[in-house]
Amino acid sequence: MPDDQQLLESWRRGDEDAGEQLFEHYYEGLARFFRSKAGDGAADLIQRTFLILLETKSRMREGTSFHCYLYGIARNVLYEHYRGKRRDGERFQPDENSVEDLGPTPTTLLAQAQETRLLLQALRHIPLESQLILELYYWEQMTAKEIADVLEVPEGTARTRIRRAKQLLEAQLAALADTPQLLQSTVTDLDSWAQHLRTALKPR
Repeated sequence: MPDDQQLLESWRRGDEDAGEQLFEHYYEGLARFFRSKAGDGAADLIQRTFLILLETKSRMREGTSFHCYLYGIARNVLYEHYRGKRRDGERFQPDENSVEDLGPTPTTLLAQAQETRLLLQALRHIPLESQLILELYYWEQMTAKEIADVLEVPEGTARTRIRRAKQLLEAQLAALADTPQLLQSTVTDLDSWAQHLRTALKPR
């Protein structure tokens, strides 16, 4: 079986079946990635990501997996999307602006546990770069090294950013929780609630 890099090279040479295999394999993860941050705009951003993946001539850096390479493109597509939405003179700063600051179509999670809704709300209140880091960490099970590859920073820097993102998330959970009991329930089983949210954002 060809690996993802080989499928990509075949797709760029015109093999539509290879492209279809990559799309089917990574669609769900990209849909989740964009839906939590761009709401109903997710479909267009997924298409844009795969188009850039097909058209770009750049090769993956040595030691970088296809998975990280793809999410690096998705990150750039997301940031370009928000740059385009800013008014004249307004700067887009992903290490400062949150999804709530940027005001996309909200993602609704009907009939979900309170902890799941609280977690999504808290993620949307931390800086976009921190939200992205935590979603890669919890939902895609990326290591610090893989997140470093997506962000194109040293691994030590990625580890620092992961720790900082967790601190920001905990602060927002504390600020947004309706009761101490809800906060305690969410924080003490954060990994589990992150997986619940991952499932809730699965495309239908």
